[in-house]
Amino acid sequence: MKPLLSLTRRAALPLFAALALAGCGSLDNAGKPAATGDIHVMTSGGFTAAYNDLRPAFERSSGRTVKTAYGASMGNADDSIPSRLARNEPADVVILARPALDALVAQGKVVPGSQVDLVRSSIGFAVRKGAPRPDIGTVDALKRTLLAAPSIAYSASASGTYYETELLKKLGIEDQVKPKSRRILSERVGTVVARGDAALGLQQVSELLPIAGIDYIGPLPAEVQRVTVFSAGIATASKQPEAARQLIRYLNSPAAAPTIAKTGLEPLTAR
Repeated sequence: MKPLLSLTRRAALPLFAALALAGCGSLDNAGKPAATGDIHVMTSGGFTAAYNDLRPAFERSSGRTVKTAYGASMGNADDSIPSRLARNEPADVVILARPALDALVAQGKVVPGSQVDLVRSSIGFAVRKGAPRPDIGTVDALKRTLLAAPSIAYSASASGTYYETELLKKLGIEDQVKPKSRRILSERVGTVVARGDAALGLQQVSELLPIAGIDYIGPLPAEVQRVTVFSAGIATASKQPEAARQLIRYLNSPAAAPTIAKTGLEPLTAR
């Protein structure tokens, strides 16, 4: 995947037009982008690859520095987004699974009505690079693969919650498979698989694709797939709420969609 700033000038024009429409293109008296403060973003893994590709153009056009903290959408790991917000770490924009975002609204951590859906994200599987690629093309094949796998890693966020609380029950193999499954905290599942600590890994497709040392097998079969919407909202403690709105508009713009789609996500762009 090429970073956003390596795009040709012609290809980049729609993105910079989107930034201007988002209100990020104002200039100071010296002809440089005007800025009045850093923007603090917390983003969960599902949107991280797309966000990392898109952020540089926003910084360049707006003249602002975007500081980023990464963490899971849910759970009590020290670096999860709920834990970071509970410690009052600085945040202007939070990007995470929609149910978790709505929970933060209910807790008074995110401004009501500020939620914007950005992408749809599916769950997939990966094995260590060069390992035999098991069949997960049908529900029956998936069951056989999970039963045969010596060890399975899954995330501590949205995809992992679905796996441990619903998927194994649906497949009727919870008792056999859950004891050899390991919930991964504060690390990408793909990284665990790449170093050989698990034979099979399950996570959002967009979180598996960037990891070196693994082979992506494919998504869960449609009958048992769980699509998660990742959304952005403005933190109630934001010191830059207008800049936060500008960044969210940019991430939700049609011009950002091709970059998002390359990371294995389905963009939900504003119309």
